[in-house]
Amino acid sequence: MIEELFLIEKHTYRDSCIHRLDARVKIIIAFAAIVAIVSVPYSTIIYTVGSVFFLFFMILWALSRLSPKIYFWRLAMVLPFGIFIIIFQIFFENRYYEVFHPIVSLPFNIHIYAESVEFASILLVKFLVCISFIILLSSTTRMQNLLEGAGRLGLPPEFALVLGMMVRYLFVFAYMFRKVNESLQTRCFDPFNRDVAWKYRIRMLGYTIGTMFIRAYEQGERTYMAMLCRGYGRDSHLFIRKKPLLRQDWAFLVTGMTVIVAVPVLTWVLYAS
Repeated sequence: MIEELFLIEKHTYRDSCIHRLDARVKIIIAFAAIVAIVSVPYSTIIYTVGSVFFLFFMILWALSRLSPKIYFWRLAMVLPFGIFIIIFQIFFENRYYEVFHPIVSLPFNIHIYAESVEFASILLVKFLVCISFIILLSSTTRMQNLLEGAGRLGLPPEFALVLGMMVRYLFVFAYMFRKVNESLQTRCFDPFNRDVAWKYRIRMLGYTIGTMFIRAYEQGERTYMAMLCRGYGRDSHLFIRKKPLLRQDWAFLVTGMTVIVAVPVLTWVLYAS
């Protein structure tokens, strides 16, 4: 799983009009879409708003020139966590409905309600829209640019420093993990090979985890000593230079925010009337 980190970051180095946008613009658009879709009441209005938001996402994804396979692959990695929670909603009564109509009766007095199925579908729409915009943000913006963009938007310097070190050495740890994994493959060790005694496999995996822990600990000491030699202290902060937004950044920001704000409001007005 950690090896896929390099592949995700590789996609952010492509060139498109979305990739060239300022990180602050993409952060604002992604968070605005998430807040807007979450703020929509739990009613059938979410189907219209979610459809328009997902169409907006598809247009942005097409402009980014990324393959749909990348989106579905990353969605498949996250989907099981959300689906597990959403599926369980069909078996419970929630506070958004007063009357429940069972459509399926199972043993042990378990019922599937029509209202609960509707509630689960609403959650699914919200989940898909939120995850889609997060995937778009992380697939078109480099991690360092995300950090700098968040810092320019007002992220506290203490958080920016900690996140900056985490981002930098996350790739170092991933590189160390890949080297250890390649060493095991060179020695023809497969932890899932049932022809090898399970005690031996567990012992080798224990040695590998211990090696990774020791290497991480030693790398942390070397990093800390190097930071002290460069004047690191309690008042140290990550330097983020000022960067004005370009004309195309402002144009995209205004257009995106107009869509995100106008769609829920207009849909609510139409349904209310």
